[in-house]
Amino acid sequence: MLVNTHLLKLKLLMVLTILIFTTNSEAQNWSLKQCIDTALVHNKSLKIAQGDIEIANERNKEAKGGLVPKLYGNVDYRYYTDLPYQLLPASVFGGPAGVYKEAQFGVPHNLNANLTLDVPLYNPQAIGAITISKRAKELNQIQFQQTEEQVVFDVSNLYYNAQLVSNQIVFIKNGLSNSEKLLSNIQLLYSQQMVKGTDVDKIKLQQSQLNTQLSKANAQYKQIINLLKLQLGITPTRPITIEETFSTSSEVVKYTSKPTSDILLFNTKELLLKSELKTLKLSHLPSFSLYGTYGTTGFGNYSGTNDFFKTYPIGFAGVKMSWMIFSGTTLEHKVFQKREEIKQNTTRLELLNDKQNVQIENAQMQYEVASSNLLNAKSQLTLAETIYSKTLIQQKEGVASLTDVLLSDNTQKEAQQNYLSALVDVMKADLELKKVSGNILKTK
Repeated sequence: MLVNTHLLKLKLLMVLTILIFTTNSEAQNWSLKQCIDTALVHNKSLKIAQGDIEIANERNKEAKGGLVPKLYGNVDYRYYTDLPYQLLPASVFGGPAGVYKEAQFGVPHNLNANLTLDVPLYNPQAIGAITISKRAKELNQIQFQQTEEQVVFDVSNLYYNAQLVSNQIVFIKNGLSNSEKLLSNIQLLYSQQMVKGTDVDKIKLQQSQLNTQLSKANAQYKQIINLLKLQLGITPTRPITIEETFSTSSEVVKYTSKPTSDILLFNTKELLLKSELKTLKLSHLPSFSLYGTYGTTGFGNYSGTNDFFKTYPIGFAGVKMSWMIFSGTTLEHKVFQKREEIKQNTTRLELLNDKQNVQIENAQMQYEVASSNLLNAKSQLTLAETIYSKTLIQQKEGVASLTDVLLSDNTQKEAQQNYLSALVDVMKADLELKKVSGNILKTK
């Protein structure tokens, strides 16, 4: 009974812990930095890119292994059903010159067991492969940076869109609240036969339209959050909420221009292509290696009167040279292709540099325009809210009509939407400026 009581208490404690954790996770607002940090750890695309780096590391180690001494073990057993023939000159046995006599030599059982050591002294292709694999590893590291930058850009964009829709939902709910109050006033006036029934219908129509907008905005918000979860690499069932407050700066931003990951990628690719070209040219050179063999050779014959199986040691060392003297025209065509690839890569690199300069100028201009639009949208929103408040007062005093109230309300909603869009435009323009100037990872 005592054990059951302890188990019950333990289960209750676990349930309470889960409830507290769930409540905290539901109530917690994810900042943009938290979202980016989470994505940089759990994003699936980044994990794939990280795996490519690990593979490149192993390929570099594999290439270095080409210059490491190698030890081979060999065992060869042969049983001859017919012993090999040799032709012996008859002159050896006193016969006529130019005449040969066939003879069988050896025994049926042959066994060879030895160890062979191969020590590369100079191998230009193996040396070139090491350099190529090193450049390929650098290429994978830059591709990882590219993926990282894209993840930061996508997460930031989704976060800003979620903030935009979230604030739109707040404005729509405020509009519904104002519409409820207005409907109450109009219905009271209608009961006193001071307004027409169509005035009540106008407010109800407005409420219906707002409810439709709210339903669409809620669905859109859920879609954006689902896409955000996908980028973060978390389970779709995990609840997250974002901060609704926009964090913007009134100062005009300036970023020091740096080479983007695309430019770094083509720079490294050029080094890779040059390494491949150098390796192709070095393939004309001979390779040298030191080798040695030590083992035993056994011969056996288990038929006849002298049954035996004897082994004899064997060992030798030497230097081997391997030199490709002529390979047709294959190598020359490969060299030509590689030179053309280098020229194309250089042209693409020049194009990227020119493109970056134009993109930075355009992004800076877009940011300044967006900042200016934000100031105008803010002042317009303040003015629209003032007009709406005054129109409501005038409507209660009988000076303004219901149409005037609805028009000022629509103007206020439009100003709210313009202000939200201007806010998001500023943040997206800042994000784009960071991307084209090579500073996107500063968002982390």
